[in-house]
Amino acid sequence: MPSPGEVATLARDLGRELAAPQAAALAAYLTVLMQWKDSVNLVSARDWPDALANLVADSWHLADFLGGLGLPGAPRCLDLGAGAGLPGLPLRAFWAPGRYLLVEPRRKRVAFMRTALGRMGLAGTEVRACRAEELPGADLPADLVLSRAFMPWRELLDFVRPMLAPGGVCVVMANQDAPAPADLPPGWGLRARADYPSGAGRRYFWALSSESISM
Repeated sequence: MPSPGEVATLARDLGRELAAPQAAALAAYLTVLMQWKDSVNLVSARDWPDALANLVADSWHLADFLGGLGLPGAPRCLDLGAGAGLPGLPLRAFWAPGRYLLVEPRRKRVAFMRTALGRMGLAGTEVRACRAEELPGADLPADLVLSRAFMPWRELLDFVRPMLAPGGVCVVMANQDAPAPADLPPGWGLRARADYPSGAGRRYFWALSSESISM
C-alpha cells in the first residue's frame, strides 16, 4: 500500500505538487480503496498508481474548477451517488470549505466511505446512507450539487433544481464537452466549463445554474 511519499512522487510526475497533509490523506484513501475494491466492486483500477492517475487526479482538477465558481465561503455541497467516494473524498483533501455530504444508498459502499473518511481525517465531510430523494430537509438546500454519472444530465437538472439554493450550481463531470446554450433545458445556463487531459483523451466539467434560482 502506498506511503505519503510515494503518492507525492507520483502526483508530482502527473503535474501536481502535494502538501504533506494532502499526500497523507490520499495515501489513506488509496490504501482503503485497494483493500475494499474487489469485495465491494468499487473501481476497476489495477493498483493504487492506476487509481491515482485515472481517478483521484480528477479531484484535484475539480478543486481548481470549484475555486473559480464564486461559491459562498461555507457552501453546503451534495455529492450524489458517491459510490467509491469519487470525486468527493479525494476532493476534500484539496478543497475543504463548508459542509460536504456524500449521498449513497448502498450499504457496502457507505461502509467503505465511512472507513476511508475515518482514516483520512477530513473535516466537514459526512456520508448520508440514503437515496438522494430521501435527504432530510435539514440537509437542503445546497449551494453545490456534484454528479459523476449519477444520471443522464438532462434528467439530473430536473432532479436537482428543487435541491439548489438561490445562486446554487450543479457541476457535471463528463467525458464530453458541455452542450451549447441553445441545447440546455429552458431556464438553465452554463456558468463555467473546463477540460483537462486524462490518459489519451480529455475530461470535462460543466457548471450549470438555473435562472429560476439564480441570485
